Amino acid sequence: MNKPIYRFTSVLCAWSLLCAPVFASSHSDAPLSKQDPQTNLTDVYGFITANNTLTVVVNCRPFSEPGDGAMYERFADDAQYSINITNPVTGALLTTYNFQFSPVSSAAGNYKNKGTILSYGRGTGVGAIVNVGDGQQNYTQTYSVTAVSAATGMSTVLGTNFTVPPPNTGSRITPAYNSPSTGTAVSGATSAAALDSYTQQTIFTAPTGEMVFAGSRDDSFFADAPGIFDLLNPRILGPDGHGQTGNGVDGFKGYNVLTFAIQIPIANLPAPIAYTDAFTGLSHGVGIYASVSRQRITLRNTSADNTNSGPWIQINRLGNPLFNEVLVAIQDKDNYNRDVPTNDAARYAKYASNPEIALLINTVFGTNLATSGRSDLVAVYIPDVLRVDTTTGAVPLIGEGGNRLSGLGGDTTNGKWSGWPNGRRLGDDVVDIALTAVASGPTFSSIFFLGDNINANDETYNFVFPYAATPHAGTANSKDSN
Repeated sequence: MNKPIYRFTSVLCAWSLLCAPVFASSHSDAPLSKQDPQTNLTDVYGFITANNTLTVVVNCRPFSEPGDGAMYERFADDAQYSINITNPVTGALLTTYNFQFSPVSSAAGNYKNKGTILSYGRGTGVGAIVNVGDGQQNYTQTYSVTAVSAATGMSTVLGTNFTVPPPNTGSRITPAYNSPSTGTAVSGATSAAALDSYTQQTIFTAPTGEMVFAGSRDDSFFADAPGIFDLLNPRILGPDGHGQTGNGVDGFKGYNVLTFAIQIPIANLPAPIAYTDAFTGLSHGVGIYASVSRQRITLRNTSADNTNSGPWIQINRLGNPLFNEVLVAIQDKDNYNRDVPTNDAARYAKYASNPEIALLINTVFGTNLATSGRSDLVAVYIPDVLRVDTTTGAVPLIGEGGNRLSGLGGDTTNGKWSGWPNGRRLGDDVVDIALTAVASGPTFSSIFFLGDNINANDETYNFVFPYAATPHAGTANSKDSN
């Protein structure tokens, strides 16, 4: 995209801010997923990392309050969380990695002491958790990971009884997460040895070479959704989103999510498949999307745990950021979540090709954005899988030389964009990239940089697996007064 760069006038800057309420990645994407927060996927990241690996990080359970004791957030024990590797052209499934978690009910055997109100800080002992699963960690959730080949149906168990680290309750129970002086989470580790001990102890390597992690993490997404919903609160106004302008406030700061992640040796992936990248031409790699499923039947019992049976039914999915939340109309939002990428061209391409958001902008501000024939958006979103060129080698991370605007900021790796829509790194400013694309396409004869004046996450990401930042402390975090 070696095209001249221009900027919109202040009128277009205003509409860029108006657009951004729906630009909340996928935190509130559909009516039914809003009712089921533990299975609500928020973000999917996929990028090539060192040692010839593909890292996939998936977040769910939006707006997790760090101080939400006494139970704190846990993965749903009756759901199947999946990372799906696909054909990047058709979206057809190639390999699935399924994560399933142990029971959370009071009848479960994951508690050391059921005679206390505390899930953390008192089990067989009282005090700070020193090691994951020790006597002070009363409840410990575990999980299994199984790889399933779509071609053969053959399943390979990567491991069972992997442990989930404790949540970050604060400095008195989980001190290893936090600064001794401030009590806030410490992040930005540049080596595995620099990670907090709880995270170190819950990264597991399967006999087949994959690394896995599941646990509480900082919400990696950033945008000033609250200010925008307040009828363009003046704090978010600024010339454009290309520089550090304006006074926007990250509406997701201080919140945690539940994260499950895998690092896959490229040698373990299906052979790279040729596809045409939306911006940089012929590429070779795979597609990625995440999904969550529940079994068809739940039998509720008045004196025991629920009983679940029947086939797994997909209830949520996510590939690229923003598609279902921003482009798909209400009439199809729940349908999209239950559907598969191979149906996207027939059922949902119309929402990318004819983006309602461009029509709304034109109606309100008298602009003349293209509202139909948006082949540029179709190329990014259909099928809705995150396409990753697996032949580029490791991409620079945000904070280690990577540019938040990906290729729009001149950030390429071996001729390909280093970030979204060639995969997605933590810290890729997908809101600003998407707004710029909506304003500049379909011809991209000129590039108009637009954004929401939030250019970075509130916490530094880690630079080693699982990459997502340390979870915020319940007693000291960026959204609460200390």
